[in-house]
Amino acid sequence: MRGKAPLGTRLLRDTLDWEALTDEQVIAAREKANRVASSRAARIITGLPDRRARIEDTSVDLPGRRLTLRVHRPKGTGRKLPLVVSFHGGGFFAGTAAQNDWLNSHVAARCPAVVVSVEYRLAPEHPLPQPIDDGYDTVVRLVEDAARWGVDPAAVAVMGESAGGTIAGLIALRARKDGPPLRAQALIYPGTDWTESMTEYPSVTENADNPTLSVSRLRAARKVSVPPTLDPRGVSPLKFDNLAGLPPTLVVTAALDPLADQGSRYVERLRGDGTDARLTCYPRATHTFLSIPGLVPAARPARRELVAFLRSHLHPVPGS
Repeated sequence: MRGKAPLGTRLLRDTLDWEALTDEQVIAAREKANRVASSRAARIITGLPDRRARIEDTSVDLPGRRLTLRVHRPKGTGRKLPLVVSFHGGGFFAGTAAQNDWLNSHVAARCPAVVVSVEYRLAPEHPLPQPIDDGYDTVVRLVEDAARWGVDPAAVAVMGESAGGTIAGLIALRARKDGPPLRAQALIYPGTDWTESMTEYPSVTENADNPTLSVSRLRAARKVSVPPTLDPRGVSPLKFDNLAGLPPTLVVTAALDPLADQGSRYVERLRGDGTDARLTCYPRATHTFLSIPGLVPAARPARRELVAFLRSHLHPVPGS
């Protein structure tokens, strides 16, 4: 590994052989992990939400399905606010919006903005591209119903971690042609390559002992979420031919993360195609570190950077 992981993260070491699990076993393991991540006891690890933001669960009706949304709204403001649509990680087959309460509530209170976290459908029941369609369709619906949600339809950003970063990145790629216009995208240790080459990056080999994302889980994510009939290049932002015309981008990576190189190479591609893109790599940070601030000190400066980035694009200073 490129360094020594924070001691606490070693308690989260993933010992399951995910590749050997049946679909039913994957679903059972996911449900158990999501119950833990959503519990109050887990906030020792996942962080306490900002008290200046209120959190409520609601839903949105889309063609053929209803999705749960977890809405973070700053207290004490009656004006229209920017909208940040957030996507949790979990390899498209696990994860839940509640695991990002710490980050999303602080973004809501400190940006300020209305942060809507999407409980998109998960594989293996709903493989790609269904989670991506859920994300894009939700963004479109929120913008269409901006008055109902109390948000400014001209001040919208997307944010996601890991597989959620894939979703956010693909929404930005689709929105540049089909709308709605986005002011920013924040991708947190994103998966940008879901092709067969996804495990061939040096960071995968060097960080194979990363305690929070095993190579087995990485391969299993592709196995259960990318059906054989789907061209994986179409769900891999790094593999798109043209990355021009995208909104200003912040990519946050972790030095001890198998996906670190996917994030840095995506920034290289973005810059090469003329997109304003910034990369920050946090040392002594592992995959998922912004979901486990109780264990990784780097989560706090990373959160401050994300808030400052989103604020600068969603609340721009006139003339700047």
